[in-house]
Amino acid sequence: MIKQAIIPLAGLGTRLLPLTSVFAKELLPINGKPGIEYILEECVDAGIQEIIFIISKKKKIIKDYFYSDTFYKKIIKKKSDPRIIKEYKKILRFKKMIKFVYQEKPLGTGDAVLRTKKFIKDDFFLMLLPDDLIIKKNCSKSMINIHNQYKSSVMASMKVNKNEVSRWGIYKLGKKVNKNNYQIKDVIEKPKIKKAPSNKAVIGRYILPKKIFSKLENQKPGKGGEIHITDAIQSLIFDNEKFIAHDFLGKYLDCGSMNGYIKSSLEIGKS
Repeated sequence: MIKQAIIPLAGLGTRLLPLTSVFAKELLPINGKPGIEYILEECVDAGIQEIIFIISKKKKIIKDYFYSDTFYKKIIKKKSDPRIIKEYKKILRFKKMIKFVYQEKPLGTGDAVLRTKKFIKDDFFLMLLPDDLIIKKNCSKSMINIHNQYKSSVMASMKVNKNEVSRWGIYKLGKKVNKNNYQIKDVIEKPKIKKAPSNKAVIGRYILPKKIFSKLENQKPGKGGEIHITDAIQSLIFDNEKFIAHDFLGKYLDCGSMNGYIKSSLEIGKS
């Protein structure tokens, strides 16, 4: 059973400048609610019991958001507003689930994952990338169901435009497991169009094995001088670790760019 999730939050959010010059992108409101709360709600609904946030000192505002007890108590004492009380109780509930670890330098998602090594207890854990919202169906829950059935690692999959494959990690797919799931033969980080093995992309949901930490500890930096989680996954696949690509049924929203952030707010507002 998957009980723990990790969420890398140390990124600088440059695609959302100037908003992120003073504010963490994960706290920017999407239809009146901080974007990170949609991710947390997905975790809770999927049965996750503990969530590890990887932040930097520049992103300390995220920790402050969940540790604003004094602020809320003062407001509630002056004005017993049911809406504010409800919000405070919600934040307290999240706070009890969250641990914080720090990634001081932006050395890539793989390095961020490695920061959580001492906290991961079970053989598998969930990772969610906060820029990727998936609404209408709980992607994490369906992936956990696949993991429970096949006892393997699982990653979210989505078909993308062939001209955009260089933006993503791209799968080389093996045999079909069932209607929405395929065995993964390889995954390549941001390939050139001509070298892409498919147009099926990795989306920001992963069920990973604890043994990935040993790969990350010995991994050399890849593209852009960063340690990519994709490279560690690729190494595990070559060691015959089973990974399944899951074609999720929800609607994908990219909140990491200005255009995507605006569209996400409009889309969720319609729901």
